[in-house]
Amino acid sequence: MNTKTDTNHKSLVMTVKERCRVCFTCVRECPAKAIRISGGQAEVMGERCIGCGNCVRVCSQNAKVVYNSIAEVETLLNSEGQTAACLAPSFPAEFGETDYKKVVAMVRALGFAVVSEVAYGADLIAQKYKELLEQKKNHQRFIATTCPAIVAYVEKYHPALVDRLAPLGSPMIATARILHKIHGPDLKIVFIGPCIAKKAEARREDVKDDVNAVLTFSELRQMLENKNITESSVTTSEFDPPHPSRGTLFPIGRGMLEAAGLKEDLIHNNVVAADGTREFVQALKETDGGALDAALLEVLCCSGCIMGSGITSETSLFTRRNCVGKYAGERLKNLDENEWLGHNKDFEKLDFSVSFASDDLRIPIPSRDQLKTILEKIGKFQAEEELNCGACGYETCLEHAVAIHKGFAENEMCLPYTIEKLKETAGELSDSYEQLVNAKNALAQSEKLAGMGQLAAGIAHEVNNPLGVVLLYAHLLMEQTDPESEAHEDLKMIVEQADRAKKIVGGLLNFARKNKTVLVETNINHLVNNSIKAIIVPENIALKVIHLQENLIAQLDPDQMTQVLTNLYNNAIEAMPEGGILTLVTADEQDNIIIKVKDIGTGIEAEDIKKIFEPFFTTKQIGKGTGLGLAVTYGIIKMHRGQISVDSNADPNKGATGTTFIVRLPKQGPGRNSNDGMLGRINGE
Repeated sequence: MNTKTDTNHKSLVMTVKERCRVCFTCVRECPAKAIRISGGQAEVMGERCIGCGNCVRVCSQNAKVVYNSIAEVETLLNSEGQTAACLAPSFPAEFGETDYKKVVAMVRALGFAVVSEVAYGADLIAQKYKELLEQKKNHQRFIATTCPAIVAYVEKYHPALVDRLAPLGSPMIATARILHKIHGPDLKIVFIGPCIAKKAEARREDVKDDVNAVLTFSELRQMLENKNITESSVTTSEFDPPHPSRGTLFPIGRGMLEAAGLKEDLIHNNVVAADGTREFVQALKETDGGALDAALLEVLCCSGCIMGSGITSETSLFTRRNCVGKYAGERLKNLDENEWLGHNKDFEKLDFSVSFASDDLRIPIPSRDQLKTILEKIGKFQAEEELNCGACGYETCLEHAVAIHKGFAENEMCLPYTIEKLKETAGELSDSYEQLVNAKNALAQSEKLAGMGQLAAGIAHEVNNPLGVVLLYAHLLMEQTDPESEAHEDLKMIVEQADRAKKIVGGLLNFARKNKTVLVETNINHLVNNSIKAIIVPENIALKVIHLQENLIAQLDPDQMTQVLTNLYNNAIEAMPEGGILTLVTADEQDNIIIKVKDIGTGIEAEDIKKIFEPFFTTKQIGKGTGLGLAVTYGIIKMHRGQISVDSNADPNKGATGTTFIVRLPKQGPGRNSNDGMLGRINGE
C-alpha cells in the first residue's frame, strides 16, 4: 500500500510579498539564480529552484517560507498501519547536548512506531561509492549524488554531466528501502532532517514508493511544541536497528569520504570534495568545461548538511561539527561490530540504484547587440561604466543584463542606475518645488497688492479733495504776496510739497485703479521703438535695441504697456549714474512674447528683490521717487495675464552685471476686453 501524498505541483519555497523588502540578498545567494524580481517583488521560480534553501537562510525579513509538510505527516500518523521516522545523521547539530535517547523518545511520542537512523543507510551508500571507484571501467568519472540539491542543479544547469551522476540513491533512499525490507512495503516512512531539497527528492518518480513525506527539523520542533512534548515529558528510548558506524559523519563536509575510507587525492585529483554554494558551482562548471576531471567529485550544496536551512540551531559551524563528532564517537564506541556486519550481509543484495534525467533549463545567452541595448538602458554605455558592484544580486553587470533578457531581473535593480535616476527625479522635483514656491510667492504678492490697492484707493480718494483745496488756496496766496517776501518763499514750499503729494495720490490711484484694458493686435517691435521716444536718454548712456524676430505681434493695451516700458527704462537709466549701456531685447517664446530691459548699473540687493513690487518701497533718496512705479508696472502686466521677473547682481566681488527685467506677455488675449482691473486679476478671476 502506498499512502504517499502527491505534492509535485507544490513549490518548495515561496515569498511572503508583504515581508519582502527587495534587498536582492536572496538573488545574490541563490546558486541557481532561480529568483525573479518582478513588479518590485522577489519570486522563487519553482521549476528552476534546486531546494538549497539559501534564500530562506539569508532572508532577514523571514519573507521566504518553505512548503510545510506537517499536515501530510499528521495524516500519515493518523492512518492505519505503522509509520517510521528516519532521523538524518545531522540531528545532533539540531539538538546539541540533548541526550539522543531523549530525542528518540520525543519523536516516538508523536506517534511514530519506528525511529531509525539514516546514518546506517549512509554506511551502505559509502561502501557502494568505494566499490564504484574500485570497479570503474574505461576511466569512468562520477559525481556523488548524496545531496539532492546538487543532483537538481546538474540536471537543470549542467545536463551534459547527468551521465556522470553516480547511479546511487542518497542515504535517505537507502534507509527507506532497508526499512521496507525489514517491516514490509506497507510501512509509511517520514524522513526528518535539515534539508529542504529532500522534499523534492522524495517526489522523484523513480523513488516515489520509498519515502512518503519529509519534515525539516524546524517542522519537527513545531510538531513537538504543538503537542507539548519536551525532554522532561518523556523518558528515554533507543533507535530501532540497524545501528550505524561511520555513516554518522555524513553530515560533515567530506564525511562521506571518511565513511567510505576514501581520501582526497591532492596529487592526481582522483577524489575531489567541495562544499558551499560558491565552491560547488565552480567545481561543476570546471568539470563541465573539462578543467576538473576527478574520478569522484563529492559536492555538497551547504557547508555540510549540518548547515542546512531546515535546522533551527543558531550555533556556529564548528559547534555543530563538534556535536556530530561527539555523537559519532559515542556510537562507534558502543557499536556491536558483529551485529553491524550481520546487517550489512542481510542488505548486500538490496538495490540502491536510482536514475537521473536531463531537465535542461538553460536559456540561450543573448546576442552582443541585445546585451548592448540592455546595458545602455541601465546607463552602461562604456565598459568602464560597468562597475560590477554586485548590489543587484548578480556578480557582474553583464550577468544582470543577461538576467534582464531572460525576464528574471529589472533595470531598477542596478543601484548606480537607480541612484542616477533618483538624482534626476530629485532635480525635477527641486525644479517643480522652485516653481511652486515662485507661484506661491506670486500669489502672496498678488494678495498683498490687492489689499494694498483697496486701501490705497480709499486713502487716495479721501486725501485728494482736501489736497486740492490746499493747492488752490496756496496758489491764490502766492499770487497776492510779494515775490521777494519771506511769506512768498514759504508759500512756494507749500505748493511744491502739495504738488508732490498730488503726484503720490495720483500714483496711488493709478496703482489701485480698475482701468479697462483695451486689447488690440500690436507690433511689439514698433511699440518698443516708439516708447523710447517718450524718455530722455542721457549722452553717457548708449542704447542698444535687439529684435530677434520681425513682425512680433501680440494682443495688448499699447498705452498701458508704454507706461510699463517707460517705467523700466527710467529705472535702468537712474541705475547707471556714471553711464553705461541700456539694452532692449524682444523675442518670441512659443505662446508668449518676451521683452527684456537690461542695464549694467549698480544692481539690486538680494534682500530687496522680494520687495521691489510693493507700493512705496524705494531705494532712492527721499523726494526722488514715490515707490509706486514698479507696483503700477506689476499691476498692468498682471492685467495682461503676464509675468515679470528680475535678475540682478549687486555684489561687485561676484562680477556685478547690473539688472535685467524680463516681461512675458501672452500673444493672445483672454478672448474679451478686460474691465475688471488689476484687483480682479490678482484675485484669480
